Amino acid sequence: MQRTPEQLAKFLSYILGRNPDEFGLIPDSNGYVRIKDLLKAFSEEEGLRYVREAHLKEVVLAIPNSPIEINESLIRAKNREHLREKTPAQDIPKLLYVCVRKKAHSTALEKGLSPGAYPQVVLSSSIEMAQRLGRRIDPEPVMLTIHSRKLIEKGMVIYQTGETLYAADMIPADCITGPPLPKQKEETKKKSPAEERKIPVSAGSFFPDFTDNEKKKEFLKDKRKREAERDKDKRKSRKQKQKGWE
Repeated sequence: MQRTPEQLAKFLSYILGRNPDEFGLIPDSNGYVRIKDLLKAFSEEEGLRYVREAHLKEVVLAIPNSPIEINESLIRAKNREHLREKTPAQDIPKLLYVCVRKKAHSTALEKGLSPGAYPQVVLSSSIEMAQRLGRRIDPEPVMLTIHSRKLIEKGMVIYQTGETLYAADMIPADCITGPPLPKQKEETKKKSPAEERKIPVSAGSFFPDFTDNEKKKEFLKDKRKREAERDKDKRKSRKQKQKGWE
């Protein structure tokens, strides 16, 4: 059941003005989140999947003194006094998690992580939240583990942006562990028919192309026929020799 504009406005006020991290959202320094990120978060929630950008604009236009404001592709709550400020984290969990696209797996393990959609690399102390964020960029993301103590030893600052969300300017490769890279399939060279039959190749040898099964059948049939004729000639020759010996 769809919410009325008033109900949706109240809900948006709570998400954007109080607990955006509950939905895996990180506002920028001005309190804005990207509309497309908000809609992705809604698509994960039963009862909110119907929400489109038009519904958000309706809240702004149809409600007097709307609690929400939109600036092109960004949206924020007008009242942000309860919004948690990003501060250097205290009592950081030993392990944090982040998901990357499959195609970025090898690069992350070799070169580390740099900011993408957000100004900083977003991490989570919750595996479930990390997976939720990962599925927004890849249907089957790769989970990486970040060792926070190594980060701190390198002088990196880890910020807390929510109950389970953290952020860092970058993550060096030696602070990351993850699943091994899939083995690349070695390309096997296509063997010639002579190699497949293990026949030594000599100068002037000719081997037919068997890409067509019918041609292969005809060739084998002719070969058997020629061999049968040679055998017949040999038997005939032996008989003639035997008569000469008698």
